[in-house]
Amino acid sequence: MKLIPKRRERATTMSIVEHLEELRYRLTICIIAVGVGAVVGWFLFPGVMNYLRGPFCDAIAVLPESQQPPSGCSLLFTGPVEPFLIRLKVVFFIGLGVALPVVLWQFWAFVTPGMTRRERKLAVPFVASSLGLFLLGAWFAMLTLPRGLAFLLGFAGEGFVVFLTASRYISFVMLLIAAFGISFEFPLALIFLGWAGVLSSRTLRDFRRYTILGIALFAAVITPSQDPYTMLMLMVPMVVFYEVAILIIRGMKK
Repeated sequence: MKLIPKRRERATTMSIVEHLEELRYRLTICIIAVGVGAVVGWFLFPGVMNYLRGPFCDAIAVLPESQQPPSGCSLLFTGPVEPFLIRLKVVFFIGLGVALPVVLWQFWAFVTPGMTRRERKLAVPFVASSLGLFLLGAWFAMLTLPRGLAFLLGFAGEGFVVFLTASRYISFVMLLIAAFGISFEFPLALIFLGWAGVLSSRTLRDFRRYTILGIALFAAVITPSQDPYTMLMLMVPMVVFYEVAILIIRGMKK
């Protein structure tokens, strides 16, 4: 009796159509995971919203009294449907965060079916390190947000009062968290390329100056606030991660 080969065993002989079916299968799992996470996020919305609003309250507290909004640190909305859309936006954001381990696992499962058993065992370290680095980036984003906001909101000077809508503020915070979280995956990408033999520690050392310049330009472009404090807080960890990646790749004898 001829046995049907397992999904991973068929990886080396899969056609383009089969690869697309595999991709659809992985994406379906990710969508379901995000949906389940969004259901959880619906109940976590009040607490998460208060946490996200905290940096705004800290930022306006250091502004001159003439520039502080009369509503305090309460965020505004300008339309009857906007509160519902805000909740959906935050709930989806929470759902994506809750489902992130599943999404990372499915990504690894999709790109590694043709690898050896030993290489597939790296799935847990990959998911754990990816999740840890993203959370570290998100924490850095929230840490830098109050000072970055204070710089931006106080930049206009006297004669201007802050009136910030909830929708714009939430979008700004989400972009900042995503920028930091994705950027903090930088060392993992370098280590993966070094492990695959695409990069070597010598190559990374030779291109150190150009990489630092590229990191500075990247930090200036990707941060939505584009204030010097936030850019510096993104640039410095990435440079440190670059040096750590060199040491790790050297330790792998690459």
